[in-house]
Amino acid sequence: MYILREYFVAKPGQAGPLASLLKEISAISAPGKSRVLTDMTGEFNRVIMETEVDSFADMEARWKDYMSNPDWKAKMKGYTELWESGGREILRVV
Repeated sequence: MYILREYFVAKPGQAGPLASLLKEISAISAPGKSRVLTDMTGEFNRVIMETEVDSFADMEARWKDYMSNPDWKAKMKGYTELWESGGREILRVV
């Protein structure tokens, strides 16, 4: 199993709206296997979305669905205006 962790440093005042949007998306894309967190001690305004996947193939399928799903594209329109930087980590659960 793998944990896909995507993290964002939100613009000031945008961490709440970003977290809410990511929570809506994670409920659609990976119900029960995803969660949204806010960082209490690290960088200010950091929002993290973690998703459990069984394999790299599952990750790829998730990304393909995201890129081709018009409903997701509509919901995520403008979300890049909410954050300044970010990144992705892929962690293997041992």
